[in-house]
Amino acid sequence: MPNDIALIVALVLPVIILTVLRINAAMVFLSLCLGYVLVQFVANDTDSLISFVAPNHNSVSASTLRLVMFLIPIVLTSLIMIFSVKGRAKLAFNALPAAGVSVLALLMAVPMMTPGLRSAVQAQSVWWSIAKAQALIVGASAMVSLLFLWMQRKGSHKAEGKHHH
Repeated sequence: MPNDIALIVALVLPVIILTVLRINAAMVFLSLCLGYVLVQFVANDTDSLISFVAPNHNSVSASTLRLVMFLIPIVLTSLIMIFSVKGRAKLAFNALPAAGVSVLALLMAVPMMTPGLRSAVQAQSVWWSIAKAQALIVGASAMVSLLFLWMQRKGSHKAEGKHHH
């Protein structure tokens, strides 16, 4: 269990950051998905381009490139969406997609890590609990994020003072 502490902190810290800074976690969830798509479809070509332009680029490993490409949309969206969640009810509900983002980000990032770091994470008992629940985590996170996005819809035109005849 002592080895699991770093992993638990990695899971709890994003939830705290997203909640305290009132960052729309559903938008971060979408950015998380985008980052994963970028890694799947663009990372190999980007690595080839870097190899062509700078043949002696030993300082940038493939795993580092993938992690950076994965994290950039998440970080940018988080910065843009700071203080975007208004109201106590929405803020409380925002904690659910935030938890989903946190766990799903870990599930997606670990396979991109260097072999040594990946092995260290995967050797922990908390990791195996998360890995076993992967399908549930993905499905529940997607549904909660969608619900949160739907809650963001503006009120009716009458509520905004606009009347149609």
